[in-house]
Amino acid sequence: MVVLFSACNNEGRSRFRAENNIGFDTVSVHERYHLDGDTSKPFCDIRVEFIYPVTAFKFNVDSLQRFFVKHTFGTFYNTLTPPLAADAYVKSFIKNYSADAVTYRETAKDIMELNNLIPGMDISDSEHGVRDTFYSYYENLSDSIVYNQYGLIAFQVKQSNNKDGATSYNSYRNYVISLNSGNQVTESDIFNAGYDSTMQNLIITSLLDQHNVKTISELEELGFFGIQEIIPNRNFLLNDKGIIYTYNKGEYSAYQLEAPQVFIPYAAIRSLLRENTVVYKLAGLQ
Repeated sequence: MVVLFSACNNEGRSRFRAENNIGFDTVSVHERYHLDGDTSKPFCDIRVEFIYPVTAFKFNVDSLQRFFVKHTFGTFYNTLTPPLAADAYVKSFIKNYSADAVTYRETAKDIMELNNLIPGMDISDSEHGVRDTFYSYYENLSDSIVYNQYGLIAFQVKQSNNKDGATSYNSYRNYVISLNSGNQVTESDIFNAGYDSTMQNLIITSLLDQHNVKTISELEELGFFGIQEIIPNRNFLLNDKGIIYTYNKGEYSAYQLEAPQVFIPYAAIRSLLRENTVVYKLAGLQ
């Protein structure tokens, strides 16, 4: 009986295949546009590094590409091929920069005219004034494959924006797609009802451990806020070890801090997982 049970168990695991057999390619675009075509004037600079699926064994690669395009560039680009989507996104960025520059010039002109109408008062030098010239925009947009096994692909989109050479703002968007359904994996696909409160405690504990502190008050001293109300935010990745939540700057932490990454191992949430799901099977492999 023991031998028979072991054989059946191994057969079940062998059907849960690790390899997805997905091939990827990368498109890279870098453009710099100076206002009025004058290299002495401000400019916008954009870089795109887009990784996307090109081959898929037993899966619809066109559907996968649309998913990657939509969640990297936006719904507007959903019908374009990955190279065309990247190129169109860059062109749109440059177009928007040019439009912003025109609006800025018109605003500056209006303020200077108003300034000339008020003797003895220099509005252009006030806190509401404008500079003589527009400023530069910078953006970096990229995605990375975090996990690609057992019928799941987890990828992260990183977007970095900077205006006028000021501090960059980085945002992270996480996605998990089920190759079997072709749909995004959501928290309701993973967890049983009522998982929120338990996950909340696990997230808080993870943050305390990461920062080597023992109380929420100590976390707040480091720049966190609202930690007692922190909840799973749908912005997660999956791998064969557990679930990873990303909380972008400004969600529960000051902008000066790096975006918190919270890892919760499957061992801590096995009882919360819905049975007969891919994630439940992943947890069973631990």
